[in-house]
Order: sequence, then C-alpha cells, then structure tokens
Amino acid sequence: MLSLLLPAMLAVQAMAVLELTVPEQPVVALHGSDATLNCSFSHANPFNLSDLSVFWQLTDTKRSVHGYSGGRDQLVDQAESFVNRTSLFPTRLGLGNASLLLSRVVVADEGSYTCFARVQDYGSASLLLQVAAPYSKPVVTLAPESNLRPGDEVTLTCVAYGGYPEAGMVWQDGGGRNLTDNITTSLVANEEGLFSMTSVLTVVLEPNSNYSCGLINPLLGEEGYAFVTITGQNIAFPPVALWVTVGLAVCLLVLLIALAAVCRRKIKESCEEARREAEEAKELEEEESKTGVKARRRVGDESGG
Repeated sequence: MLSLLLPAMLAVQAMAVLELTVPEQPVVALHGSDATLNCSFSHANPFNLSDLSVFWQLTDTKRSVHGYSGGRDQLVDQAESFVNRTSLFPTRLGLGNASLLLSRVVVADEGSYTCFARVQDYGSASLLLQVAAPYSKPVVTLAPESNLRPGDEVTLTCVAYGGYPEAGMVWQDGGGRNLTDNITTSLVANEEGLFSMTSVLTVVLEPNSNYSCGLINPLLGEEGYAFVTITGQNIAFPPVALWVTVGLAVCLLVLLIALAAVCRRKIKESCEEARREAEEAKELEEEESKTGVKARRRVGDESGG
C-alpha cells in the first residue's frame, strides 16, 4: 500500500503547503541507545488520524524506514534492517508530532532521513543522523623496553578501541610541544563498524622524558589521555660499558685481596721480629747476670786469700 501511497504524495508535492519542522543540526545518537528523529507540523483545523499519512525513508537510497496511514502502522515495505526497531508516538500524532523513535542505534543507521506527512496538504523535510561511540581509554606502550641508551630511537604506540567515528590522536611531550606531525595512524573496523585506532610515534630517547597521547572524538569531544615517562632508571648501561665496569670491579677486588694478604704477611713478620728481639734481649740479660755473679765470686776469693 505504501508503494502506492508515496507516489501519490509526491504527485501533489507541487501544491504542498504543510510545513514540517525538523532539527537543523545533526542528531547525534550513541551506539546501542535509542534516538528520536523529531518531525512536527502545524495544521489549522483538527483532523482525524485516519486522514493522516506519515512516511519515513532514507533520503539517499529511498528505502522505507516506517510508514503510517489509515490510523495504523504500515510496515510491509519496511527495510529489513529497521524491523522491530522503529515506532511513532501514537498519542502525539493528533498534535502534529510525526517524530520517529529508532531503537538500538547502530553505525549503519547513520545518514539522512526524510519525513513525509499529509493531512489534505503535503509536506516533507530531511534531517541528518550521526552515530557516536566512546573509545576505550588510550593505552601507551614503549618498545624496546630495555637496553635503552640516550640517543636511541624509541617507538611509542597508543591504542584505543570500540569507538566511532574516527577520532583524532594528539601527541605531546612534557613541555606541551605538539608531536602529531611525526605519527602514523591506522584504523580497523570490527563487524559492528566500530573502530580500533593505533597511533605510532617515534622519538629520540632522552632521560626523564614525558609523552602523552590524547584522543578526541569529533562528536563527543575529548575522551581521555594516556601518559608515559621514560626515566633514567629505565636506561641500562651499554653492553661495552657494562663489561668495563665488571672488569674494573673484579680488578679492584683482586687488588684488595692481594693488599690484605701483603698486610697480613707484614704484620706476621713484624710480630715474629719483635718476638726474636725480645728473646735476644732476655738472653743477653741472663748472660750479663751470669757474668756479674762470676765476677763477685772472684772478688770474694781474692779477699779471702
């Protein structure tokens, strides 16, 4: 029936005086949520709903989204992708409200929609539906993660997923300098049309450097930032310097051991020499004592004679 109704409505387009009002700005709907496509009209005289015809279609492809006439929905020609996802507001139709409720919005719903309405007179108007989905919080990884030296090239990778539409990724260093001109960005869509974004930045390593990756959704605005700090603790000794350090440590240890051995030997020799000197002094004292005793005896003998 709608296939006959719409051409009839278009046939009287030249004499259409029914003015329809729709949003001038795009309607932004979150992926998975419900969206209301507002369409209203003014009619000077009260009318019976059986005299009202409302038809929604995709502007570009002309596919039927929802139809209403004769006081009830007409969904025979409805595109399969909209089945069980559309409805009007029956209690408001008599007030000139021909708005469409679109449930469980998906990326494929994005586009231009045209609202047709007729109550004796005819009118139409189009609006734009845009779909948005928030991205996950960005995550930054560093490669390589070890054996880093000042002056090395380091690759920073920022990843966010599950969002729509394509977002902008902004890289900055710790001083706020924009590094976005040096990035490579790739985009992959899943079966739902949602994107995974990967942005790669290559920088020359400096100790204690800060970098940030910011994600900006053109429909939802700024979504989040991720930060990475490369500190001096992350910078390992170069292999050559490491071996030199180990070699010096070993040499120092050997030197200390040798010095300890020499000192120990010197102390032992000193102790032995002191002991010998003490023994010699004791022997000398004993000899002197014996000599003195003999001398006194001779003196005594001579006096007795």
